[in-house]
Amino acid sequence: MVLYRLVDFVGLLLGLYTWVIIAAVLITWVNPDPYNPIVQFLRRVTEPVLRPIRRVLARYQGGLDFSPLVAILIIQFIQRVILPSLF
Repeated sequence: MVLYRLVDFVGLLLGLYTWVIIAAVLITWVNPDPYNPIVQFLRRVTEPVLRPIRRVLARYQGGLDFSPLVAILIIQFIQRVILPSLF
């Protein structure tokens, strides 16, 4: 019972983090003020995950940053494959 609630909570956090990544991507499309507290929060929260993915993808990508897409795909894999297999 406790494990079920823990897995459910982790799934909820991963879903919330997915929306934070989406918000960070959308806000970059409008050239935001880097000193805005919301922009700073989004960067502070997403950069620890996106930075290593960017380093790996830097060899293969051109001018587009696909790291948010890769991060969301990894989160979806965790939510749909790994978390349900814990039961």
